[in-house]
Amino acid sequence: MKPFNDSTGRTWEVTVNVGAVRRVRDLLGVDLMDVAGGDLLERLADDPVLLVDVLYVLVKPQADAKGVSDEDFGRGMVGGVLDEAASALMKELLDFFPSAQRARALGKMARELEAQQAAVTEAAAALATMPLPGVAAAETGGGSSGNSPASLEPTPTG
Repeated sequence: MKPFNDSTGRTWEVTVNVGAVRRVRDLLGVDLMDVAGGDLLERLADDPVLLVDVLYVLVKPQADAKGVSDEDFGRGMVGGVLDEAASALMKELLDFFPSAQRARALGKMARELEAQQAAVTEAAAALATMPLPGVAAAETGGGSSGNSPASLEPTPTG
């Protein structure tokens, strides 16, 4: 069992076993075994709603005991919490696989992580080179805008 906390402070323990895999398959039509050979990693990385749905189904017995609906659970899954929960899920999935499948799944996870990091680096570089609206005019001495005064110098009196 791998724990994570949601944004409300509730602790959840992700467990992947045959019963949990079957429950996810039955309720969501998602086969957790596709982590090793299919496209599940990409789907989970690209779709945070799918990730939260999978996590909810995995912790459903705990959620039922706590009286937490799927919508309440989803409200608590934002920002860094998603990273922590995804990490708990991936670790639990790796522990579930027999060693031969574990090696294949680890390789796939490493490639997916590299691709995600490359995409983040590329996006950060693109953002760094984008001009901010209004900044270019100020940097080049462009004219005043709106109701701004033309000069900040005081006007001499007398």
